[in-house]
Amino acid sequence: MRKISFYILIAFTLQQVLAACGNTDHKQNNSTAKSELQESSSHAAEVRKKVLTAANQQELTPEKIIQELQDGNQKYQHNQLTLKDDTAMMRETAEGQYPEAFVLSCIDSRIPVEAVFDKGIGDVFVGRVAGNIIDEDILGSMEYACKVAGSKLIVVLGHEACGAVKAAIDGEKLGNITTLLAHIQPAIQETKQVQGEHTTKNSAFVEAVVKENVRNSIEVIRAKSPVLKEMIDKGEIKIIGGYYSLHNGAVSFFNE
Repeated sequence: MRKISFYILIAFTLQQVLAACGNTDHKQNNSTAKSELQESSSHAAEVRKKVLTAANQQELTPEKIIQELQDGNQKYQHNQLTLKDDTAMMRETAEGQYPEAFVLSCIDSRIPVEAVFDKGIGDVFVGRVAGNIIDEDILGSMEYACKVAGSKLIVVLGHEACGAVKAAIDGEKLGNITTLLAHIQPAIQETKQVQGEHTTKNSAFVEAVVKENVRNSIEVIRAKSPVLKEMIDKGEIKIIGGYYSLHNGAVSFFNE
């Protein structure tokens, strides 16, 4: 009889313990669910809907814009881009735009310019041409962006392993591409300090030519656009160069 009572007592105790564990798990699950819901709500609150206004653009300086681009690029590198409500931003910009910068990039499909700087609709003008070269059409676009639309920064963005630069180094000739590549030839001739063979097999040489080509594009802008040069001289706008890494998405800026 005593043995039976003892077993009954053990069974009752185990039942109570299991019930307590179940309550604890339930509470933990509820706590986890609440935490996830709060986190989700927090992320939802961070969705960007606002766009640049005329007042925002007026308050910006070239230096502030450069810092914004650097901060945005850090987010891009770490996969922490700002969530954006594109539909809301589309509607907000339908009646007007006030971009802060003009970015001239190569046509390379691996460089999503707006994403690279964590920018959205209405934030930046983007011009694309193979090898980020300068011609009258590009200059006219830049003049519109800065003199008419109020942008305060021009970025000439070259990139790692640029196909146009490589083609120019190799002396490729094909239709209208030949004329385009001629714009890059001066950068090749001016890049003499790199050790090793001056061919596309030498990645250091290719990188040096890409950066020299960016510098040359900046000089062409200054030399062939009196409109932009005057704005630069007055401190109204600034032009900088940039180099994009295909491997990690980092952009390094340089002035000269």
